[in-house]
Amino acid sequence: MDDEKIIALFFERSEQAIRELDIKYGKICHTLSYNIVKIVRNISLKIYWRKEAAKRSGHYTIALEEIEACIADRKTVENEMEARELARIIEKFLDTLTVKERVIFMRRYAYADTYADIARRVGISKKNVSVRLTLIRRKLKEHLMEREVFV
Repeated sequence: MDDEKIIALFFERSEQAIRELDIKYGKICHTLSYNIVKIVRNISLKIYWRKEAAKRSGHYTIALEEIEACIADRKTVENEMEARELARIIEKFLDTLTVKERVIFMRRYAYADTYADIARRVGISKKNVSVRLTLIRRKLKEHLMEREVFV
C-alpha cells in the first residue's frame, strides 16, 4: 500500500492504518532503532572505560607511591642493565613469598588493584591487605638492602 492510502486510513481513524504502516516500515524502524541502541551503547562504553582508566591511573599512582620507598629514586639508574638486575632481584624476592602474599603484592603493584578489590579476590579484609602489604614492603626493603641495592 502506498503512503497516501496509509495517511488516508489514519485520517479515517482506521486501525488498518497501523497494520499497513507496520507492514511497510516496521522492519526498517526496528533495524534503525536497533542500530541507534548499538551506537549509544558503544558511546556509553567508551565513556565508561575512559572514566575507569582515569580511576586506574589514580590507583596506580598511589600504588607506586607506596612502593617507591623501597626502590631507589636515583636519576642515574637509567641504565637498562641495572634495571634488569633490579627486576631479577625483585623476581627472586617474589619467590620467597607465599602464593597469597605474591598475589596480593602483584595485584597491588602490577595491576594497581585497590585494597578492596584485593580483599575480595583473596578472601581477607581490607585492613588485612593493608597490613600484609606493609609487611611485604618491609621484607622487600630488607631483601634489597641485603643485596646492596641502594634504598
